[in-house]
Amino acid sequence: MFHVVTGGSGSGKSAYAEEQICMLKKKTNSRHLYYIATMVPYGKETEQKILRHRQMRNGKGFETLECFTDLKKLVQTEPGLRADAAEEGICVLLECMSNLTANELYLDTGAKERTREAVLEGIRELEKRCRGLVAVTNEVFCDLPPADEEMQEYLSVLGTINCRLAKMADQVTEVVYGIPVEVKKG
Repeated sequence: MFHVVTGGSGSGKSAYAEEQICMLKKKTNSRHLYYIATMVPYGKETEQKILRHRQMRNGKGFETLECFTDLKKLVQTEPGLRADAAEEGICVLLECMSNLTANELYLDTGAKERTREAVLEGIRELEKRCRGLVAVTNEVFCDLPPADEEMQEYLSVLGTINCRLAKMADQVTEVVYGIPVEVKKG
């Protein structure tokens, strides 16, 4: 089961996604629950956000893996995500696509012009190994028009990734003010 969860900043999408992956773990009788974190810890604001998300996950059984770029490599090299390990049952919460996309575009280690392909290849590889996968992304297209070309390019790349993920997914939910709205039913 592949579920994409989207919503604006502060919409409650992270809490909803955690609830969904925990239910999937139980429903699929999976033994392992992973959280793949994509936010680079830079500055006080991001460190506080990371801490808040860790506190939200506390006691739920998540093993956290950090992945700032090259999701496919993480999936292929992390012992708990290997294809043979997946037989025991793996559920993964991937948060979030907007950070992973920005990292791939702008970090030195990123895929740059291959960002779309790199992110989607990583998701496909991850999905093959999971009984349950929930990927969180941001609804960033209802804000003001992009101020510069770089932001316009980022939004274009993220938009393409979001559209392709929605097509791949069994279910898509937008969280609006804490209320989940099913966009595509699984």
